[in-house]
Amino acid sequence: MRTLIADGTVVSATGRVRADVVVSGEVIEAVVAPGSEIAESLRRSGDVHVINAADRYVVPGGVDVHTHMELPFGGTFASDTFETGTRAAAHGGTTTIVDFAVQREGEDVRECLDAWFAKAEGQCAIDYGFHMIMGGIDERSLKEMDTLINDGITSFKLFMAYPGVLYSDDGKILAAMQQAHHNGGLIMMHAENGIAIDVIAAQAAARGQTDPVYHGITRPPRLEGEATYRAIQLALVAGTPVYFVHLSASEALTHVAAARNEGYNVFAETCPQYLYLNLEEHLGAPGFAGAGYVCSPPLRSRHETHHADLWRGLRTNDLCVVSTDHCPFCMKEQKELGRDDFRLIPNGLGVVEHRMDLIYQGVVQGELSLERWVETCATTPARMFGLYPRKGSITPGADADVVIYNPNSTSRISAETHHMNMDYSCFEGFEIAGATETVLSRGRVVVDGGNYLGSRGDGQYLRRSLSQYLL
Repeated sequence: MRTLIADGTVVSATGRVRADVVVSGEVIEAVVAPGSEIAESLRRSGDVHVINAADRYVVPGGVDVHTHMELPFGGTFASDTFETGTRAAAHGGTTTIVDFAVQREGEDVRECLDAWFAKAEGQCAIDYGFHMIMGGIDERSLKEMDTLINDGITSFKLFMAYPGVLYSDDGKILAAMQQAHHNGGLIMMHAENGIAIDVIAAQAAARGQTDPVYHGITRPPRLEGEATYRAIQLALVAGTPVYFVHLSASEALTHVAAARNEGYNVFAETCPQYLYLNLEEHLGAPGFAGAGYVCSPPLRSRHETHHADLWRGLRTNDLCVVSTDHCPFCMKEQKELGRDDFRLIPNGLGVVEHRMDLIYQGVVQGELSLERWVETCATTPARMFGLYPRKGSITPGADADVVIYNPNSTSRISAETHHMNMDYSCFEGFEIAGATETVLSRGRVVVDGGNYLGSRGDGQYLRRSLSQYLL
C-alpha cells in the first residue's frame, strides 16, 4: 500500500511549497500539487493510506550526526542503549543518527568497530551509521582508516581533550589529517586544550573547589578558542578539511569564521545546550544539581555573548549543523560518582529527543528561517556525512523519512514524559511551540500522536559515502 501525505507545506533547505507527498514502499515516489491527478487517482483506488497534513509542515526526518549510545565514560556507561536512544530520537522527529565507535591507545581499530556493530545490530528503531573515534594514532591505525573508508565509515574523530584517555598530541593529529588528505575522509575535532585544562582543574580541586560549577570555570572559552585555531592550522598544513564538533564558545567561532572567510574547508556544528543553557543558572545550580549539566565543552556564561554569537553563526553558515552530542547519564548512581570532585562527574547530557523542537524555537523567536531549521537539522548533516540525497530531503527516490510537524501545538519538556533512559531532563519545564505529530522512517509510521508504533531492529545500518563538501 502507498501512503499519501496530503495538503501539507513541504519545507526544504531552499523553500516551502504546499504539496502532496506520495510514498511507495520505503521511498518517496513523488511530490505533487494538491489535487493533482496522481493524488486523486490514488484516493480513488482505495489502496492508499492517507495522512492529512493540512496546516502542518512536512519536513525531512532529522539527521543527528553526533550521538553516544552506551558510551563507556568515567567508570560507567551512557544510560541510553541503541534501542532506547533511537526510540527517543524517533519521538522527537530524528530518523537517522551517526554514532561513534571508540578505539583507544593500543586497541585494534577493527575490533573496536566490530564491538559497536554488535551493540547496535538489531536494536535500533531508526537508521544509523558510525564515525570512528581514533584514540590511538599509530602506523597500523592510520592504515586502517583507508579500509574503513571502503566500508562506509568515512569520518574520524580526534580529541585535543581528555589526556590519558582519548587525547592526541599535535603530531598524531597531523598524521591522521595527512592520512585523511589521501583517503578523502573527514576529520572531526573535539577542540579544547586538555593539557592546560587538567592543570587548572587540579589547582581548583586542591583549593577545595569541587562543586559542579567548577567543571565550567576550569574549562575557559579561551582554551576552546586556542585549540580550534591550532587544529585549523594543522589542517591547513595537512591540506585537509576539518569539522569541529559541539562548538560552544565565541572565541572558537571567531577562528572558524575567519578561516571560512579565507575560503578554507573548515566546518562546525553546535548543540541545543549551548544555545539555551548557561554556566550560572544551570551548571551553577544549588547543591549538586549542577552535575546534571556537566558536559564538555561546558555551558558558557550568560554574561558573555556566546548564545547570541552561536545563533548568528547558524544564520551565517559559519555553524552549518546542529547535532546533540547526546550522551546521557542518570543523576542517581552515575552523576553521583563526582559528588566530591567535579572531575569525576560523567560528562554528557540527554538531548536527542528534543533537538528538532529546540531549534524550531529559533524559528518562532526569529533567530532562523523555517528553511534554515531544516537545513541545519537534516539536509546539511546528510550532505556533510555522505547520506544525501537518500537522507535529508523530500525528493523522489529519497528514503521516505518524513516528519509531519504541527506548528500550532504546544508542549512542555519534562523527565516525566520524555522517552530517553534518564531520570532527569536538562530542559525541564521548557515550554515548546510546535510538536512532532507523525514520523515515518523509510515509509513506515513509527510515531503518531505521541504513540510509538515501531519495533526494535527497524533501523538499518547506513554505509556512508564521502562528504559532498569535500569532493
